[in-house]
Amino acid sequence: MRSLTEQDIRDSFINCSKGEAKRLAIPRDLDERPWHDLDFLGWRDPGAPDRSYLVTERDERLIGITLRFPHSTRGLLHRSMCSLCLTTHAGSGVSLMTARKAGTAGREGNSVGVYICADLACSLYVRGKKVPQSGNRFEESLTMEQQIARTVRNLSAFLDKLAL
Repeated sequence: MRSLTEQDIRDSFINCSKGEAKRLAIPRDLDERPWHDLDFLGWRDPGAPDRSYLVTERDERLIGITLRFPHSTRGLLHRSMCSLCLTTHAGSGVSLMTARKAGTAGREGNSVGVYICADLACSLYVRGKKVPQSGNRFEESLTMEQQIARTVRNLSAFLDKLAL
């Protein structure tokens, strides 16, 4: 993924108003991000514990989406797998995140959900740059490039459900 500016990020959101995009918390460490290792930029909002954001390149344009997830994960002791990168986590390392659909459907309250790494670090897990605190990545016969392509396809399939 190419390096992004704050304005690039704010302009990319498709499932929130321009006012909401203007007010959302952008990471302060954009210059320090490992852009060459990211298939998407994902971050949690430190001021809103139930919100996360994801920005990716698709069809030569940036697509940003707002995500919501349950802020209470008490009692979750099971192991779960991310639908994008297929990393397993114990406890609350994977969350069901929902995104409001784009356009009229979203304004009517329709949304789509996906189980995803709660820290949104899928790209780093696939590349072996980050290891889950508790959980693991299965040993696969696929190459890293094939695993990256699968993660991107899985993200693309989720975005398709948002009616882009």
